[in-house]
Amino acid sequence: MAKIEEYIPIVGESVVEDLRLLAARLKGKVIQHVNSTAVGGGVAEILNRLVPLLRELGVDTRWDLMKGGGTFFEVTKKFHNALHSRPCEITQKDFDIFLETSRENIEEVVIYGDIVFIHDPQPIALVDKKKDNKWLWRCHIDISNPNTEVWDFLRNFVVKYDAAVFSSPTFSQKLPIRQFLISPSIDPLSDKNKELPQEVIDSVLEKYNIPKDKPLITQISRFDRLKDPIGVIEAYQQVKRYIDCQLLLAGGGATDDPEGVQVLEETKERAKGDSDIHILLLPQNDIEINALQRASTIIVQKSLKEGFGLTVAEALWKAKPVVASHVGGIPLQIKNKYSGLLCHSVEGAAFGIKQLLNSPDYAKKLGQNGREHIKNNYLLTRHLRDYMLLFLSAYYDEDVVHL
Repeated sequence: MAKIEEYIPIVGESVVEDLRLLAARLKGKVIQHVNSTAVGGGVAEILNRLVPLLRELGVDTRWDLMKGGGTFFEVTKKFHNALHSRPCEITQKDFDIFLETSRENIEEVVIYGDIVFIHDPQPIALVDKKKDNKWLWRCHIDISNPNTEVWDFLRNFVVKYDAAVFSSPTFSQKLPIRQFLISPSIDPLSDKNKELPQEVIDSVLEKYNIPKDKPLITQISRFDRLKDPIGVIEAYQQVKRYIDCQLLLAGGGATDDPEGVQVLEETKERAKGDSDIHILLLPQNDIEINALQRASTIIVQKSLKEGFGLTVAEALWKAKPVVASHVGGIPLQIKNKYSGLLCHSVEGAAFGIKQLLNSPDYAKKLGQNGREHIKNNYLLTRHLRDYMLLFLSAYYDEDVVHL
């Protein structure tokens, strides 16, 4: 884990000094984060980087997990899909399972924070333990057009919080509590984003038998229908008619996502018969993910729905040209035709990929612009600053502090 001083060459000394000043204002306050998984997905990844740095800055920050079995996570995955406006059947039994697991966690999870920071819907009902401390709900997903039955159910808990935090202005909902816009971030010094020697990149390609003789189009994502791996294959096949290239679909899983294995099998079935399609279920190995991104010619993120899309930020930080869907928080990161290309369909994705493969200088310029945009807006130091300002704002009247 990098120390806070190591970020100075990237963001400047004044930025780090501001973080120290904000941290001093939080002295004596305990920040308690709660989410549903320690591994897999953007939430766990961000907390794994933020919590140690906040502690180093002197902010007493701790991280706890709620408990939930397979049945509970099947329900919360259905909630997740429904909040993303995907058609799915939600029954009273689903709500009962959610409430029963929530009651168990309300009894078992010890709440000790001056500020309790709850992440996403899974642990949302813990707010029923609220007393005289401050409670914040962090929504990392796109709820711009949610299933109303599920949202109305969850909203009964959300309104008990002191504030809600969203990643994009379009996700905001009508609520009687304060709302804040705080985008996620990447850590430029993590194993997933730091610079790598060419021999490390080459060794990873060799390990997975990925040749270097033709352009490599890559999507790094969990195997989730909302990430549309089948759509990526279809876009690649359209490109392949005109340009000889290869496709890499790689990602891991998350303990709170029971659909991953099924989606992986569906993806493998769709790719059968094409030796230029590489499908990798990676362990939690950030160096390998980093190497695969750096070895890629073009990065794709063809999500159907997206909270933010940290893989887009990761790719742009590496100055890679990106073709991504115009959904969720992705347009915050990509200004079309300036820092990447946005698409709305399989055909649009294929057109963007062909354009970049045929215009390498243009692709390089987009990647350079994208890296600068991420440096200025979506690095971990900005995220630290926003969160500390959020914590401080919990103790002030809403007319005094605005982020």
